Amino acid sequence: MIRYIRDIFADARSARRPVVSFEFFPTKTDEGERTLLQTTIPALRRLGPDFCSVTYGAGGGTRDKTLAIVDRIQREQNLTAMAHLTCAASSQDDICEEVGRLLGNGIENILALRGDLPKGQSEFKPIPGGFQHATDLIGYLEDNYLVDVGAACYPEKHQEAADADTDLRHLKAKVDAGVDFLITQLFYDNRDYFAFVDRARSIGITVPIVPGIMPITNLAQIKRITSLSAARIPAELLARLEAASADAEAVRAIGVEHATAQCRGLVDGGAPGVHFYTLNRSLATRHILDRLRAA
Repeated sequence: MIRYIRDIFADARSARRPVVSFEFFPTKTDEGERTLLQTTIPALRRLGPDFCSVTYGAGGGTRDKTLAIVDRIQREQNLTAMAHLTCAASSQDDICEEVGRLLGNGIENILALRGDLPKGQSEFKPIPGGFQHATDLIGYLEDNYLVDVGAACYPEKHQEAADADTDLRHLKAKVDAGVDFLITQLFYDNRDYFAFVDRARSIGITVPIVPGIMPITNLAQIKRITSLSAARIPAELLARLEAASADAEAVRAIGVEHATAQCRGLVDGGAPGVHFYTLNRSLATRHILDRLRAA
């Protein structure tokens, strides 16, 4: 049954259970897409997620694939799916067309994002007829469509924000424009998440704030990802990973162990659920959920 994600969170809150969700990205090859749709997603489907999301490539370059994957998740797996939508390289007319395509395929949950800076730009500049901020996109969706709108947030602040307080004020503006729930950027220290939630609640942000978890399975890969997102790997965890760097399986085991402890601490501490950045793989996420459910 396809549902609004805000209703999924409301029902889970009443039942006192965490919401579990998975994120995927469109692949560059047909073979990769077949693996994602025929192997990875069905394997994770058996874990009983509440919803899935599919990212939107830089500049909207994967919009057709994003739509196709979200559509197939809903039709073939009977799972609620959410499409990411960015406005960095899109005019209002482009957004109108894209949302029409989503709604025409029964996709009513959207994660609204500004999108990354185009290559070579140090400061974001919208295209003619475009949106300056994610807040503008969110307000447009809220005013014109019957959709559930999610947004991103950053426990360690957005890398472009001048400081954490400025970043939080921008987040409050996004929520006030019509956000139904928030999903955080990856982080590796739960104290950052809980401190961020406390600060958000103190200025009147009341929507669910879902922690985003990316299990570490490859040290070089996660160093690259965190350098781009300005997320921090705690010194003790980084030291363990570097000491094991010659053994890929040991690195993966440390990453799964840390993510499992993170998830347990987050749910025990009152987080509304966990959103897994799967990187289109199923093994680490399956191991983490198996361990959590066994405990």
